Amino acid sequence: MNVQKNTEIQFEHLGLIDYKEAWDYQDKLFTSILDLKVQNRQAAPGAQRPTPNYLLFCSHPHVYTLGKSGHEEHLLLNKEGLKEKEATYYKINRGGDITYHGPGQLVGYPILDLENFFTDIHKYLRFLEEAIILTLQEYGIASGRIEGLTGVWLDHEQQQNPRKICAMGVKCSRWVTMHGFAFNVNTDLGYFNNIVPCGISDKQVTSLAKELGHEVPLAEVEEKLLKHLAALFGATVTTATHEEGY
Repeated sequence: MNVQKNTEIQFEHLGLIDYKEAWDYQDKLFTSILDLKVQNRQAAPGAQRPTPNYLLFCSHPHVYTLGKSGHEEHLLLNKEGLKEKEATYYKINRGGDITYHGPGQLVGYPILDLENFFTDIHKYLRFLEEAIILTLQEYGIASGRIEGLTGVWLDHEQQQNPRKICAMGVKCSRWVTMHGFAFNVNTDLGYFNNIVPCGISDKQVTSLAKELGHEVPLAEVEEKLLKHLAALFGATVTTATHEEGY
């Protein structure tokens, strides 16, 4: 339990960044928080230091990622097919199955010590979903959840043509989170044809641009989403600049 709760989140925008580079940076921040938590357990209460929280926004070049509970057969491309699509492929340590990241997609990586906020991973996931839902509301798009399926969906109530607009997959260790969400804003949805997205074969994917009929400035969407995340978590967000080489 944190003696000093820190509800400040340090926000960094990484821009278009290679998936592995972003993953390594995430892991560095994630590990630094875990190390500090171990030190705090061994320190007297007065000597404990508050743990930091981070939020990274970025986009990736074309890449497919498979979670630890996923199935490799849900990637429908071989090595030659990946090369032809100019895409890479990684097996990673988040929950969930396979998904796609690419240009025009808003990827968010919250690296939070949940002991600074609340110790409930289900509440955490619902807050991430709610931030997306509230952002979509600002564009006049109704969205929500489908029972048993993580992420944010359109036509989630009638389910005549349910389609996912935001995928999620997280890892949590000692209440510290990493990985996060992928929000399709101006995404090339054709790349989803090469996988069984999140292991779900009977539902479609969509994007904000597809639903509106035109592209939307990514920076505009990011600003709205950041506002909703800060409000839901009761956090103060400060902006930092990413430095090459960390």
